[in-house]
Amino acid sequence: MISVGFNAAISYAFTEGEKVSAAVSDLCPFLAVTLILNGIQPVLSGVAVGCGWQTFVAKVNVGCYYIIGIPIGTGVWTGMIGGTLIQTVILVWVILRTDWTKEVEEASKRLDKWSNKKPEIISECCN
Repeated sequence: MISVGFNAAISYAFTEGEKVSAAVSDLCPFLAVTLILNGIQPVLSGVAVGCGWQTFVAKVNVGCYYIIGIPIGTGVWTGMIGGTLIQTVILVWVILRTDWTKEVEEASKRLDKWSNKKPEIISECCN
């Protein structure tokens, strides 16, 4: 967030041009929002994928970026920020509404299913 407060001063560390400095100052808020969202959204996607919701995450990703974000954005960067923001909101909503006790039970069932298969797999490959 330091870039938002010192965006004009930061730009002069790299250039003496007024136009470049003005462009950097204009883009710093976009960068700050991008950094915040790109810190949260991948974690939420990882949680969802870890729960086995890969298809859901893929559909949300495509929908947010290509169906909503890019068409309504006034530029590529605003479209990407919009898509990431919408995806983050959807994933937060889904993760907060998830019954985690049920998810743990489902994961335990999957582990039990595969733990019973191990002796058969080992005996097949080693004989």
